[in-house]
Amino acid sequence: MTTFALQKNPQPQSETVRNAILGAPVFGTQFTDHMAHIRFTEEQGWHNHEVVSYGPLALDPAAAVLHYAQEIFEGLKAYRHADGSVWTFRPDRNADRMNSSAARMALPPMDGDDFVDSLRALVEQDAAWVPTPKDDADEVSLYLRPFMISAERFLGLRPTQQADYYVIASPAAAYFSGGIKPVSIWLSQNLKRSGAGGTGFAKTGGNYAASTAAMIEASSKGCQQVMFTDAVDGTHLEELGGMNLMLVTSDGKLLTPPVSETILDGVTRRSVLDLASGLGLTPEERPITVEEWRTGAADGTIVEAFACGTAAAITPIGKLVTDDWTVDHGETPGETTMAMRRTLLDIQYGRAEAPEGWMVKLA
Repeated sequence: MTTFALQKNPQPQSETVRNAILGAPVFGTQFTDHMAHIRFTEEQGWHNHEVVSYGPLALDPAAAVLHYAQEIFEGLKAYRHADGSVWTFRPDRNADRMNSSAARMALPPMDGDDFVDSLRALVEQDAAWVPTPKDDADEVSLYLRPFMISAERFLGLRPTQQADYYVIASPAAAYFSGGIKPVSIWLSQNLKRSGAGGTGFAKTGGNYAASTAAMIEASSKGCQQVMFTDAVDGTHLEELGGMNLMLVTSDGKLLTPPVSETILDGVTRRSVLDLASGLGLTPEERPITVEEWRTGAADGTIVEAFACGTAAAITPIGKLVTDDWTVDHGETPGETTMAMRRTLLDIQYGRAEAPEGWMVKLA
């Protein structure tokens, strides 16, 4: 286990303020007292492992991240179990994906143990910031955001020679307020998230920036999320703005588009596929057309749809909307969707036995 030097925050939030934040956490708006940091240079590799006060970063105006978007990130959660211990979910897969993203964005790879140890070092120090669920329906957690940037002072395009890796953390409430309700999805037919040979499989900020205009379009249509199609002819389903797509068929199949260079390899997506057989489902990763979903919903062969990702775990989809037609799965979440959601959350919160290696103790 890597040792992280500790520089304690001299002005941490008071217990009163912290408890107020934990009593009503809002995703991504409040942060814990510390952050983990590791530096990379071409000469020394990854070094200077430390936990320091959370605060602004000092960047040279010529830092490559500001000009060429050499940046990647990950997202995962820390869950407090009933005995007070704190665990995270399949961080090895996040570490692997970060290295895949790093290779695509010309950033240095990081040892998987360093990745997990950085999470542990931060959570051990800020364990008091991990919310405690009130009951089994309370989905509070501590959201962890590891990210890597090229801090090199250089206006040129090449693999970076200096990078910084950080982990910050934000208390988060349940994604759904007032109960779980199916969301409406806008089908983006003009704006594309990624194309062949691009960065769609990498978790890099530019992909999400590119999806923002489509999200604005979706909101204007009364939808909460956007569904992207392929960039070649727009006939095949790919993924949502920040989640993967799953379709449930009447004969017990769980369909999802295959991971490719245009689709993110979601950790929740992979876990849902791994858990499918235990719920009597046959997972099937294959190309799916927009028309297959439309006609399947109409003739009863596709009976449920849901999205999956770290933030909301599993989100039931009620409608797929276009200007000309709508796929309608109803206003009640499907039984299979909710069973999968319960199974996943019970594992993450320690209420059910996890497959070997899935849950890693942080504090």
